[in-house]
Amino acid sequence: MLRNKLRSFLCCLFVFAQFTSPPVRAKADGLREVTDGSWEEILSGEWMIEFYAPWCPACQQLQPVWMEFAAWGEDMGVNIAKVDVTEQPGLSGRFIITSLPTIYHCKDGVFRKYQGARTKDDFLSFVDEQKWKAVEPISSWFGPSSFLMNSMSALFKLSMFIRRCHNYLTDQLGIPVWGSYVIFGLATLFSGLALGLLLVFIADFAFPSRRFSSTNYYQKKQSLEQARLLHQQEDEHEADGEEDDDEDEEEEDGDQDEVWRRRRGSPEGRPEPRGQGLPDEALRKRVVCSREEEDDEDT
Repeated sequence: MLRNKLRSFLCCLFVFAQFTSPPVRAKADGLREVTDGSWEEILSGEWMIEFYAPWCPACQQLQPVWMEFAAWGEDMGVNIAKVDVTEQPGLSGRFIITSLPTIYHCKDGVFRKYQGARTKDDFLSFVDEQKWKAVEPISSWFGPSSFLMNSMSALFKLSMFIRRCHNYLTDQLGIPVWGSYVIFGLATLFSGLALGLLLVFIADFAFPSRRFSSTNYYQKKQSLEQARLLHQQEDEHEADGEEDDDEDEEEEDGDQDEVWRRRRGSPEGRPEPRGQGLPDEALRKRVVCSREEEDDEDT
């Protein structure tokens, strides 16, 4: 009798333990959250990551399935995680999330985008049967740790920061929307000017101009100026010498013309007086000849 009561007590205890024990899907540590500050953890090991938004209907439908799949992650040695893109804009830009929900598989830093059906069994078979090997991995250019994706992450963070500032200005401070736009426009203008000035200073410091970097620049400049002045003076002297030569030539030409005028007659075409411009001996002979002719005529 006592044995039967003991069996009945053990059966009741077993049934109570079965009904009160939590199900497999209720494991609290099965699903992990990835943030902008801890995302580098996914670069080691095997991960399945869901990117979702609380307001997305498709994401809401997937959440129970994803929780059930996360319960099997510890048994398969796979880390199951989720990312709220509204709270982690940097990861949204780092992975270029254009649709929700988006699921990625990562194995030792190599990322692949999951494109299969969204059921628990499909997720399990994708990991357990290693179907991810048939999926082409993402290029290193677009990997989350590349320079391009780091820039995209910073851009998304900046956009979210600007949006929060805009909401604070309009909701908390009561500034009109156009006033907030004016403030951001002026801030963008002045920040651009400051950045441009900073880049000019950096470029001038890193790559200084050759003419100012040389210690002998001003000495070379002074030497070149003196050489230029000296060359200019030489040109002026040469020009003065050519003018003097021209004047001398003109004087010589004038003397020759005067001689020819004396020999051939006056400029008006009248004959010069007799004996003008002739030597004395020739003049004497000419006079003697003229007298002899006169004497012959008289006789």
